[in-house]
This record gives sequence, C-alpha cells and structure tokens, in this order.
Amino acid sequence: MTKTRSMDKVTRWLLDGDPAIRWQVLRDVVGAAEARVERERQRVARAGWGARLLARQDPEGTWAGGLSSDGGLYHPKWISTTYTMLLLRDFGLPAANRQARKACALLLDQGLQRDGGINYGWSTSETCVTGMVLSILSFFEVDDDRLDTLAGHLLDQQMPDGGWNCRLRFGATHASVHTTISVLEGLRYYELHRRRKLGAVRAAQRRGREFLLVHRLFRSHRTGAVIKPIFIRFSFPPRWHYDILRALDYFQAVKAPRDPRLAEAIDIVRNARGDDGRWLLQNCYKGKTYFELERLGAPSRWNTLRALRVLKWWDGD
Repeated sequence: MTKTRSMDKVTRWLLDGDPAIRWQVLRDVVGAAEARVERERQRVARAGWGARLLARQDPEGTWAGGLSSDGGLYHPKWISTTYTMLLLRDFGLPAANRQARKACALLLDQGLQRDGGINYGWSTSETCVTGMVLSILSFFEVDDDRLDTLAGHLLDQQMPDGGWNCRLRFGATHASVHTTISVLEGLRYYELHRRRKLGAVRAAQRRGREFLLVHRLFRSHRTGAVIKPIFIRFSFPPRWHYDILRALDYFQAVKAPRDPRLAEAIDIVRNARGDDGRWLLQNCYKGKTYFELERLGAPSRWNTLRALRVLKWWDGD
C-alpha cells in the first residue's frame, strides 16, 4: 500500500511539471486518452520551456546566430540551433510548428556536405552531427529526399562491430557509444517518420544495439571493466553524450527484446531511485544555456520520467 501511495505521489509531482513533461507522463505513465495527451502536447509551444526557447529564435530562424562563425548552427554549445532543436525534439514540440520547420530548412540547406552527411563550418561531414540532425529533421517531418541521403550516409558509415564512430575517417577501428546512440536515435526517427529504406534501417539498428549489448551498455567487451563512470550517471539534457539511461530509453522506445545483457544496467537504474520514488539529476554538462531546466543534485522530472518508462518496458507492465 505504501508503494502505491508513493507512486501516486510521484505521478502527481511529475504532472506538476512543465507541459513538455506532462504530456509524456500522461502518455507513458498514466496511459491517458490520446486526445488528452495531444491537448497537453500542444501547450509545449505556448507555455513553459518550449515557449521560452521559441522566443529566443533569431529572425533568420537560428539560435545564437551572431555568436559563432557557423552562424549559430552548431556553436556555441549548448545554445546553438542544433542543440536547441534537440531540446525541442525531446520536449515533443508538435512537428508542424513553423519556427521549428524554419530552423530545419537551415540545418539541412547549410549543413549537407558532398559526402552525404552533415557538418557546419567544415567541408566533410561528422557522423554524430549527422545522426543528431537526421533525428531533428525526421521528428519534425521534413519532406525532403535529402533525408534519404543522410540516412544512406549513416548506413554506409556503420563499422564492422556494428556501431559508429565520428573518428572513422581518422583511423578509428572501434565504434564509439556516443556516436552510436546519436545515430541510433536518428535512424529511429527516420524509420518512424520518413519510412524509407526500412529493411536496411532496421537491420542497421539491430547491429547497433548488438554493439551496445556486447558492452552491456557500459563495460569493456575485453576486460569487463566500466568504460567510464560517467556512463552510469544520469544527465538531462544529454547533449551529444552517452549514458545508460539514454541508451535504455532508446531500447524501450523501439520496443527492443529485453535482452539479459541489459539486466545490470536496469539494476543500476532501479537502485538509483530514491526512497521518495524519484531519481536525481546526477550530472550536467558545462556550457552556455538559455535557462536551467533542473538543478544538479535535486530530484529530476526528466530522469524520473525516463526511468519509469524504461522500467515499465523492462517489467512488462
């Protein structure tokens, strides 16, 4: 009975948060009717964090446009157009939003490179950036054949071990978890909203997930040692960085098989839950921000929401 009351209290606390949180809690935790979820999602553009970010957009359609040599497309971190649009994606800003669509056009027009990927300020593409931008363009349902070019480029960049590494062109022989999660998210949104190259895109994601599974999400496949302690600390926003909660949220989003190699990471998530039923913001990445979403070391609605939906998927609820 105590656990039930605690869960109800946590849900109410989540629903006291920003519209970007509330609509996802209604969908993923409460199981509310689709119409109610959609009404709350529409508020992301009009109130709270989403509205505050949209208000900071430059007339040209960028964020921080005058603060870097690339016109604010990727720098400075974390107030550039790319990183602001990643946040708006995670907030669930409705895909038809005109301001977001304007920014998408700039990210694609000014970022597409001859090799088929994306980068800003350089003449060759960068795999992490390509994955992130593909996720943005796909989420906001940009109808442009160049998205197929981006997806094809990422498929071509997949490494023999199943993952991706932005340093492949510099001789990297082992994939990076950072690059891999960004590409997996990009291909997931491409599959959902573009629905081209479905067989190849799904196969590439399976291979990418297997790369993470071989590492049990955070351990060396050779020694079993923890690759980096930061991988088992939960951040939001993750920016380009990897951690196990970000990875598990991707696994649950695609309804991947509940592979036993995920069990240790699941236990870490479960054990990080406080006595009050909430998860803390355990880490944040330094850089410029327009405003603080949550306070480091305090209970985090983002981490609580994501952990709850991961455990719901894992436990088969």
